[in-house]
Amino acid sequence: MNIVACVKQVPDTEAQIKVKPDGSGIDEGGIKWVMNPYDEFGVEEALKMKEKFGGDVTIVCLGPARAMETIRTALAMGADKGIHINDPALENADAYTTASALAAAIKGVPYDVILCGQRAIDDDSGQVGSVLAELLGIPQVTVVTKVDVDGQKVKVVRPIEGAQLVIESSLPAVVTVTKGLNEPRYASLPGIMKAKKKPVDVKDAAALGISADAKAKVGKFIPPPARPPGKIICADDTPEGKAAEVAKLLREEAKVI
Repeated sequence: MNIVACVKQVPDTEAQIKVKPDGSGIDEGGIKWVMNPYDEFGVEEALKMKEKFGGDVTIVCLGPARAMETIRTALAMGADKGIHINDPALENADAYTTASALAAAIKGVPYDVILCGQRAIDDDSGQVGSVLAELLGIPQVTVVTKVDVDGQKVKVVRPIEGAQLVIESSLPAVVTVTKGLNEPRYASLPGIMKAKKKPVDVKDAAALGISADAKAKVGKFIPPPARPPGKIICADDTPEGKAAEVAKLLREEAKVI
């Protein structure tokens, strides 16, 4: 079985994000970059499929030169090869352009299953996997917490409010995964050493035959307004006294009652 896992490099979840003064983007100085956490679930599931059925795992990533580190991380976990789409013209690609680049790269490799994180934690669009499936003309199942491949079919579990959906699809298909699917493994030292020698094919927009023109563009980045400091109520130590003080503040200051 041949599996493709799409990954994205994003700022560390613990990084302090600052918007540039002109609102043109974020200040990348001092930011640690990591693999998108949802994509980690996809890589782990791809490796489990490989261990069960054999075959190869190909990592596909769109991003600048630093994104090679994320590809190498996936290779160190156990993936076999990578494709790095690196083109300055694609740096601010929207979901459609990103999916177009991924689709063009994936068309050049054999695949039975394509795994993506259900969303990226930076732009949080959750669109790339679905658009990728449409561009490739194959089925898609999204926001999945369990994957079971049986021959030429895949059966997945998708959580919904108060229940679960069990969906079956033919292969090949795009599967977007979310938290709860598995526990991603850590890269071992031997894996890290082997990853340095694994092949990574670097392509740009011209080599893929795609347009770098985005369908949508971000007009401006605006940081969220500063939150006012909280207030500690200590006028009266009794529950009744504190409740009365809260009610007074809600009525006189917050003016919500």
